[in-house]
Amino acid sequence: MSEATADRVPRHQIRASHTADTVTVYQAYHPRIGVPAAREGRFPPAWKRERMTWVKPSFLWMMYRCGWATKADQETVLAVEITRAGFDRALSGACLSHYVPGVHADREAWTSALRTAPARVQWDPERDLHLNPLPYRSLQLGLSGPASRAYADEWTVAIRDVTPLAREVHGLLRSGAPEAARALLPVETPYPAGPLEHLGA
Repeated sequence: MSEATADRVPRHQIRASHTADTVTVYQAYHPRIGVPAAREGRFPPAWKRERMTWVKPSFLWMMYRCGWATKADQETVLAVEITRAGFDRALSGACLSHYVPGVHADREAWTSALRTAPARVQWDPERDLHLNPLPYRSLQLGLSGPASRAYADEWTVAIRDVTPLAREVHGLLRSGAPEAARALLPVETPYPAGPLEHLGA
């Protein structure tokens, strides 16, 4: 993406691989969780449904987070295809993970919303092919309680192990073939989430 193109991307925008019915998000796990999840197409019982889980629609932000599947307990990268209905429900009920004047009436209102929200959102700098920060943001969606359980047991349509893809892209970059690496990246386009004023977007 050129500098001029990057300047035209809204600062807060969801970009993802999506179809008419599903959206793909990424997570990275220890193989004892990731391998059976990909094999069965469902998260195994060992996946803690009561714990907050963070999903990321950006493949490159996931690569930044897991170090191209090299960080401890993040060696298996999963592409999790979930229903857009579930994703949209999570977004509509989400609260920003930090207080933003102008988005929240005051700090007390934000604290109250955060306490009861089943999901929370962080906007972190998107990453380029070399994992450098870009001037616009990438969505991180945290799911807890009922939303986390629904994600694992109701919204999930398919789970793929994309660790080989991560390693191939990284290998091409290390060998000095960035264009070949770029050609392998998942196609991520603006997600039609509608107005998200409560999330600062």
